[in-house]
Amino acid sequence: MPVNRLVFLFLLLVPGIRVFAAVDARAGAQPNIVYILSDDHRWDWLGFMPEAPRFLETPHLDRLAREGAHVRNAFVSTSLCSPSRASILTGQYMHHHGVVDNQRPEPAGIRYFPEYMQAAGYHTAFFGKWHMGHDSDEPRPGFHHWAGFRGQGEYTDPTLNINGQRRTFTGYSTDVLTEQALVWLKERRDPRPFVLYLSFKAPHFPFEPAPRHRGRYDSASVRYPDTMANTEENYATQPRWVRERRYGIHGVDHMETGRFDQDPVPSFPELFRRYSEAVHTIDENVGRVLEYIDTNRLGENTLVVYMGDNGFALGEHGFYDKRDAYETSIRVPLLAWAPGRIKPGTVIPQLVQNIDIAPTLLEAAGVKQPAQTPAMDGASFWPLLQGRTVPWRDEILYEYHWEWNFPATPTLFALRTERWKYVYHHGVWDIDALYDLQTDPIERHNLIKVPAFREQAAALRSRLFDSLEKSGALRVTLPRPAGDPLHDRKLAR
Repeated sequence: MPVNRLVFLFLLLVPGIRVFAAVDARAGAQPNIVYILSDDHRWDWLGFMPEAPRFLETPHLDRLAREGAHVRNAFVSTSLCSPSRASILTGQYMHHHGVVDNQRPEPAGIRYFPEYMQAAGYHTAFFGKWHMGHDSDEPRPGFHHWAGFRGQGEYTDPTLNINGQRRTFTGYSTDVLTEQALVWLKERRDPRPFVLYLSFKAPHFPFEPAPRHRGRYDSASVRYPDTMANTEENYATQPRWVRERRYGIHGVDHMETGRFDQDPVPSFPELFRRYSEAVHTIDENVGRVLEYIDTNRLGENTLVVYMGDNGFALGEHGFYDKRDAYETSIRVPLLAWAPGRIKPGTVIPQLVQNIDIAPTLLEAAGVKQPAQTPAMDGASFWPLLQGRTVPWRDEILYEYHWEWNFPATPTLFALRTERWKYVYHHGVWDIDALYDLQTDPIERHNLIKVPAFREQAAALRSRLFDSLEKSGALRVTLPRPAGDPLHDRKLAR
């Protein structure tokens, strides 16, 4: 008799242990799930990508793509830490889950997909950055084991709340979190399948790699984006706020997130190289997780998913941030690896979003979302990963609400199709934006005022507002100011 069936019969006979019908208990039907989330890892910073810097080394992430699937067109629905992470955990847009900025905790009544996995018989654990609000590191629902830190956390010697008890660890954050996850795996004596949610701080600004890798790319050439230069060509057709933002807290001509600016600005080559080294450090730790899976022969029954919570501009349009609706901000890496379930070398071209993660992992696990729980906006792309043809969206919806703390980016809503992107700016005296991603992939030329594209713009604007209205997103929230405002900016030269 298969071992899994023996375990299942044992659980049925042991008093006090509940077995849930929501999970199929047949051999091989309950995959372990490892979900690894990084912070501000942009879509093209993967070694196997032709768009990546030639020097970048990510052999373990490359392996996930080579032996599994690469979702080439993966996006977030809001490019900001807390709202994006809430969308991943709930399967909902920002306007439904209610987490609109980084300043405050989750609203009452919010539900996370690990809760459903836990109730269906999975053994669940969380490690790392939760970041919904800055102040709480308390264990959240849905996890048997919790090892999280407050807000952004620290790169060096992080303090973790481990199931209600705080401990400070010596070392680099990504290394420490991975080690804690591996310790949990090694010490597990639970026969149930597991969900391991490993959430890194890196490569989030100030782009700190592990000390052993700092300087690794010091001799590497730095790529300056075409749209970074402060030239008429780059800003002739763009909304005014785009050029103004380069002088604000998230612009290349300010480039300092402390209260006091530095003049001249910090070295762009330095930031570029440290960012790349931080990504390399993440890759190294993904390799540690894969090594454990390989050594313990868990690969045939484990799904590993790697994703970034937001994109990040490294000089594009004069920015070094996210929030906006440009490709560098809203597009993220998304890889899935499950030997025997996902064909090696699979490339998914469809438009996938962070709101699709929760329903996908639930379907992969054979877990049904309980009745009377908040509806999800996302759809499962598990069939796509398995090579099946299913109806799929041909456009994505993006939303961002202006922040009192970081006022350079206005409230905006965007509709992105395979070819076109329309961006509507709300509450600011400025023009909207229309980009043809086929002829202008770097989004340098805004076509909104070109007569030949007037009908195209009107049609996309109508589709955008139809989607917003249908989803209930036409009410813009007004949260009470919280945290520190960073309003200052340099004067244009």
